[in-house]
Amino acid sequence: MNIFKTALVATALFAAQTTFAQFKQTPLPYAYDALEGAIDAKTMEIHYSKHAAGYTANLNKAIAGTPAEKESIENILAKVSQYSDAVRNNAGGHYNHELFWSILTPNKGTKPSAALQKAIDEAFGSLDALKEKINAAGAARFGSGWAWLIVDNGGKLQVTSTPNQDNPLMDITKEKGTPILGIDVWEHAYYLRYQNKRADYLTTIWDVINWEEVSARYEKALKK
Repeated sequence: MNIFKTALVATALFAAQTTFAQFKQTPLPYAYDALEGAIDAKTMEIHYSKHAAGYTANLNKAIAGTPAEKESIENILAKVSQYSDAVRNNAGGHYNHELFWSILTPNKGTKPSAALQKAIDEAFGSLDALKEKINAAGAARFGSGWAWLIVDNGGKLQVTSTPNQDNPLMDITKEKGTPILGIDVWEHAYYLRYQNKRADYLTTIWDVINWEEVSARYEKALKK
């Protein structure tokens, strides 16, 4: 009987945990060492399995038993000012990292789609000019944060930056839009290899940007 009761308690605890675990990490689409030319394997492992995993777990804890459990991550971010700092920080951390993993790839030679390339040329003059602008935004971000390429509410491309785990989907940000590319400039994203040389990290990461994914996100953003 005691064993039966123990099993029931364990089952109930598991059910409660799975009920609250609304958000989950997407498995990495590549191995930890796949981006070795730009990001070392140990950094990827710690970043994904510790830092990003922590944001996801803590987001689920922060929204447990609240109406936010039934909301999409985008809806939470759109009215994040109504939530606690714990929700703001961890919802941002979860969304930002999920996007970040998706726009990296070990595949060489990916290029922006014709539509995205045209938009880049119109907004910035060239792809190289866009890279320089994003790198400048990332380098100028004091402390921790992100550099973004977004599609604004008018359908135009913009480069922006946010502190900590904030992002352009949040109602508390000045420059709002849909992120299609984001570069993490928290020290844990690069310090093991680059130490204090953030500029070197920002230069090298372009070697592993998945322009096919960025292009797909651009097309999707235009349809919103």
